[in-house]
Amino acid sequence: MSILITGGAGYIGSHTVRYFTEKNEDIVVVDNLQNGHKDSVQIDHFYNIDIRDKDALQEVFINHNIEGVIHFAANSLVGESMSKPYDYYENNVYGMMCLLDVMKENNVKKIVFSSTAAVYGEPKQIPIMEINETNPTNPYGETKLAMEKMMKWFEQGYGTQYVSLRYFNAAGAHESGMIGEDHEPETHLMPLILQVALGVREQIAIFGSDYPTIDGTCVRDYIHVMDLAAAHYLALEYLRKENKSDVFNLGNGNGYSVKQVIDTARKVTNHPIPSVLKDRRSGDPAVLIASSEKAKTLLGWNPQHHSLEKMIADAWNWHQGNPEGYTK
Repeated sequence: MSILITGGAGYIGSHTVRYFTEKNEDIVVVDNLQNGHKDSVQIDHFYNIDIRDKDALQEVFINHNIEGVIHFAANSLVGESMSKPYDYYENNVYGMMCLLDVMKENNVKKIVFSSTAAVYGEPKQIPIMEINETNPTNPYGETKLAMEKMMKWFEQGYGTQYVSLRYFNAAGAHESGMIGEDHEPETHLMPLILQVALGVREQIAIFGSDYPTIDGTCVRDYIHVMDLAAAHYLALEYLRKENKSDVFNLGNGNGYSVKQVIDTARKVTNHPIPSVLKDRRSGDPAVLIASSEKAKTLLGWNPQHHSLEKMIADAWNWHQGNPEGYTK
């Protein structure tokens, strides 16, 4: 039996492929390489196709004995989703519809979905819990929530079991330094900071310094990418045991401010990393921190890489060895 990982050449997807192969799972990857990198996955069964191409996707299911699906394939930039909502609905929502339909046609009943904290919108309480209101403030979050609801109705109609993992800020890289984070354009804080240390950027921008936080800058919950990968494996194991479909937050439960991340990166890289203060960005909540007690209790998830220093050190190891990303 094989596990299909869609979007498996992306940042979190490639680390999940690595984790699953280390668990001796037989992996099949589908990725259209819009944002992923073929060099990030070293497996026998890789298909450069788009999940919206149902005929091509059908061939993958026919050629492999697929037991379950780990679904990452989606557009995921909040700002871009505001200016290109059609692209996000067409790729994310229609893509999910195609995938679930092909799963139905091939009697594949298990799916683990890469969701996001963006489904919550502006949180009314911290830490955020799974029972909190979902009220996205951008098309990215809206499409992810629509995908979650689609799985719920497919379960009722066709018996498709699912686990949706709503996670917060992924960070770090595999300890080997062989795979890591490489986006174009780059929008995530940690790699942007490390690009300053590499000399790619002159300084890092801090958007807002007057928030009601420990030092006036935004606070976010960072989770090591390999801990996220482990959670996807545990979610699959959860479904293999015929547990009911469910939704889980994934985070450390600890928040770090932008200034704390920059200061820690200065220590790790031994670089001054100049910063510049800029105005707040609209829609940036002051604090986003997850409660992951449900995942710890029901999935048995136990994050191994809690420290911010460890996340940055692993990321720095990757970026030093790959200053231009996968396109060396």
